Amino acid sequence: MPTYRRSVIPVRPGAQALPLVAIVGRPNVGKSTLFNRLTASRRSIVGDEPGITRDRIYGEYEWGGRRFRLVDTGGIVPDDPELIPTEIYNQARVALDDADALIMVVDARTELASPDYDLARLLQRGSKPLFLAVNKVEGEAMALHAQNFRRLGIREVYPVSAEHGLGIGELLDAVAEVLPETPEAQELPAEPEEEPQTESKHRTHGEFEQHEVAVAIIGRPNVGKSTLLNALTGTSRAIVSPIAGTTRDAVDEVVEFEGQSLRFVDTAGIRRKGKTHLMAEKLSVVMARRHLEAADVALLVIDATEGVTASDATIGGYAHESGRSVIIVVNKWDAVTTGRTDGRPPADREVFEQQLRSALKYLSDAPVIFLSAKEKTGLPRVLRDVKAIAAERRKRVSTGQMNRFLDKIDFQRAPVPMSKRIRIFYMTQAAVAPPTFVLFTDRDVKLHFAFERFLENQIREAFGFKGTPIWFKVKARNADKNE
Repeated sequence: MPTYRRSVIPVRPGAQALPLVAIVGRPNVGKSTLFNRLTASRRSIVGDEPGITRDRIYGEYEWGGRRFRLVDTGGIVPDDPELIPTEIYNQARVALDDADALIMVVDARTELASPDYDLARLLQRGSKPLFLAVNKVEGEAMALHAQNFRRLGIREVYPVSAEHGLGIGELLDAVAEVLPETPEAQELPAEPEEEPQTESKHRTHGEFEQHEVAVAIIGRPNVGKSTLLNALTGTSRAIVSPIAGTTRDAVDEVVEFEGQSLRFVDTAGIRRKGKTHLMAEKLSVVMARRHLEAADVALLVIDATEGVTASDATIGGYAHESGRSVIIVVNKWDAVTTGRTDGRPPADREVFEQQLRSALKYLSDAPVIFLSAKEKTGLPRVLRDVKAIAAERRKRVSTGQMNRFLDKIDFQRAPVPMSKRIRIFYMTQAAVAPPTFVLFTDRDVKLHFAFERFLENQIREAFGFKGTPIWFKVKARNADKNE
């Protein structure tokens, strides 16, 4: 059975023993800017639109020899009846309950309003240390104005500018003093030094020892990605709603399955540029592409009720072209097989898969899983396939094996014009994740598409590599002599 643990970015041994500091506040006061400043990342999307951050985003920071976790929460508006603000509040409450200290952020450029007082009273009800960061303070006049926020009744007040890094040191000094001692955290290994600039810099990330598998959950808006994350991890980690585009920041959680750590990352729904209008939506798509390119395996989620669309094919193409291993997840399968309300007959799995394969020809080797994230059916296979596919993309074949394999291939069967044929003297696997092969040939030309597909199929038949792209590089045997 899989076990679950809340994620921290980046994951370090013993990270779960670290104290947690929650950054809270009303929408658009600069919480994400402060979080990004401290974690030296652009993990949380930042913009002028209120309510951009919705889910909990985790990171780590070290100050004065003390390491602790940070959590960026969505803007809290107490007692807001709307669905999304209510869900944001529920996510923030989880962070508040887990935190050892709280930093309430307010905007120095705005006047105090009743929601500020309501939130301050809510945070003061607990016994946890509470600090007030009056953000966007630039200049002596603004620093004096920041003292007006003492009316909230919070003793510890610190004028800061998250954008420019002003005043943050004093805030962190105070926070570090109240955090509990963590002997486990003091024993954490030091950050590894940068490797010398040698040939090793050319290795792919798959060449290094892998402690966990990063799995990006990708797809169009509202196909059930967040529901799938919550179902796989057994949590309510991501906000789920019928409103397309609910997820903006990438939300992740780690599952321990059969001795392997699997980090599932729920990304924002990817849509065409012309379909995105708000700045936050545009940034969320950019971030989704970035998290996809950092993943090992991509779960391409398709809505069974809508079938395979052109957008699905485009998103799958992003994953394939970037070298990610892909598993196709057909979600909401229960909605088209039982209890249909549109009068149509139940969907046939074989027919659906044929249509899917026709639309996604470049993913012909990707496994297809039919499931219902909402009903939590078909989930165990996802974990098994992710672990298996991750191992396949890291598989290495020796040069001796490859050359014995070459001797057995009848290249005359390859459907390639004579003028496009090349002679392969030998080949070797140069990298993993994705598996990359170098072909030493009689001439330096780009492989004909049909020849490449023929060779790829032969390699898969002999060695597997299921679900992962296979890349080829051609190097003429006499190229070095001619240079």
